[in-house]
Amino acid sequence: MTLLDAHTDLAVPGAASVTDLGEGSGPAWLDAWLSAHRDDVVAWRRTVHAHPELGRAEHRTTALVARELMAAGLEPRTLPGGTGLVCDVGYGDRCVALRADLDALPLQEATGLPFASTVPDVMHACGHDAHTAMLLGAGLALASAPALPGRVRLIFQPAEEVQPGGAIDMVADGALEGVERIFALHCDPRLEVGKLGTRVGPITSACDIVEVALTSPGGHTARPHLTADLVEAVGSLITQLPLLLTRQVDPRSGTVLVWGAVQAGEAPNAIPQRGVLRGTLRTADRHTWGELEGRVRAIVETVLAPYGVGYELSYTRGVPPVVNDERSARMLADAAVAILGPDASTGTEQSSGGEDFAWYLEQVPGAMARLGVWPGEGAPMKDIHQPTFDLDERALPVGVRVLANVALAALTD
Repeated sequence: MTLLDAHTDLAVPGAASVTDLGEGSGPAWLDAWLSAHRDDVVAWRRTVHAHPELGRAEHRTTALVARELMAAGLEPRTLPGGTGLVCDVGYGDRCVALRADLDALPLQEATGLPFASTVPDVMHACGHDAHTAMLLGAGLALASAPALPGRVRLIFQPAEEVQPGGAIDMVADGALEGVERIFALHCDPRLEVGKLGTRVGPITSACDIVEVALTSPGGHTARPHLTADLVEAVGSLITQLPLLLTRQVDPRSGTVLVWGAVQAGEAPNAIPQRGVLRGTLRTADRHTWGELEGRVRAIVETVLAPYGVGYELSYTRGVPPVVNDERSARMLADAAVAILGPDASTGTEQSSGGEDFAWYLEQVPGAMARLGVWPGEGAPMKDIHQPTFDLDERALPVGVRVLANVALAALTD
């Protein structure tokens, strides 16, 4: 019986079996669990996909995960805020953690899938639905093992897409207490199904949000000398802040400021009283990240001083880079090779994107790997954070196997 048969309230259209690419490559109990529950993993992913929830509002998703864990005799603990949970599988002093994120993005889905989002302007465009389903599958598979050499902590985290990230909530709630290492997978639509991209050192970048609100008395465009020309000040800041930053940080750090929103004025013959700039500031270097806020504040003050405008700078520190521990990254690579053969493990580039998994790695060693979800040659690459994003569900049992195997490897290391 599949989850779709057992829980009609969770049923979504289009459920179908998928191929287990790693069948016969792991412990007998893992093969047996996947043979019986592969369709359940697909159904969980599709159910979560059809009912996406934004950060810190993942009540339905949290309830689904908790229900399945409790049905297996486990004891999940939901965070005080009501979204996100942790659950230990097994017994013993040693403990390693596996993490998945629950939240969706504020996008209108345009995939046309039979299990597309039923929530207007919200969709799983980053693969968190798959992350949740794979971790739930790995946890229940581990719970079916005759014995484990320690405990595996399942961390289902809310609000990864919200700065500075729900990982901070999990750490503050004690999710890492007693944990030796932590691992996570992230869907990668540039990698083919059956591939796992690993990297030692930084695999993502730091990401902060910069907002500058400017004020002026306003006035007629015929007499700019009698007021503070706010639009001219906005234009200078747009070009000068990114440029001057490049002269104050190591060019090898991959530091880049990109403006995403600019608003100032309405009429062509009136100098406005208010304007605002919003953008993201990213860097690939952990040390540089610690210096950026001070540098930005000094440059903004210098650039705007000649214009006589007022301003308020809001600088939101987001997340540091995810810096993979060498031993943990090797464990993930070895797990892929053990499951799918020597060609399964591949290198991967450092991304300019941010990931709040970094907060866990500020506390304990661990690693994140990129799981291939691209169908392969001839198929389009549907990128994350786009309304058309989708993934090849053959990646789901691969993810279950990788997570279960790397947890066992870490516990016996």
